Amino acid sequence: MRSTMTALLVLPLLATAASASPVGLWRAKDGAEIRIANCGAALCGHVAKARIDPATGKPALDRRGKPLTGLQILIGLRANGPGKWSGRLYREEDGNLYDGHLVELGPSRIRIEGCALGICGGDELSRVR
Repeated sequence: MRSTMTALLVLPLLATAASASPVGLWRAKDGAEIRIANCGAALCGHVAKARIDPATGKPALDRRGKPLTGLQILIGLRANGPGKWSGRLYREEDGNLYDGHLVELGPSRIRIEGCALGICGGDELSRVR
């Protein structure tokens, strides 16, 4: 009886945890694609496909002139409440790392947000797969 009761309590929690995973491939409004994966006990994210630089028509480069594709931009994100992960974010505009969050908006949308020098912002991404 006790094991049946435990199973009834644990199964809904497992289902919620499975549906709340942002692991996968996501597309930003600018066309960039981010692959989020498990990295040990945390989540990390790498640029799978860089946005196209409108000035050159080629994939965007970082501040040092290196390709953004393959760059880790989400670092050590750990669960911080239902549908929310917190860690460090790489900001392309200045090449620095900042504290930030990944927030699940639904099964096919997430928001990556953070603050730099008192200015906060973020971007919504749609699940590719």
